[in-house]
Amino acid sequence: MTQTDADAKPDKEPTRRTGPVTFTKQVVGELRKVRWPTRKELVTYTIVVLVFVVIVLAYVSLLDFAFGEAVTWLYSNFGRPGV
Repeated sequence: MTQTDADAKPDKEPTRRTGPVTFTKQVVGELRKVRWPTRKELVTYTIVVLVFVVIVLAYVSLLDFAFGEAVTWLYSNFGRPGV
């Protein structure tokens, strides 16, 4: 019978927590590895995001208007008479 990963015992002890100074040094080290976008890339990405947000806003607004009109029509035609 083979041993599954769930049945396996860990080979090493759990790691200890990192102190705040070590954590900060590690964060700074990782941020040095980041490839930051150029100004041209940043402007391009910003425009793409804004255009996408406007498209989604228009789509949701259209759905909101359509459902609002449909509910208004339903209540005006099938609502309780005389109220």
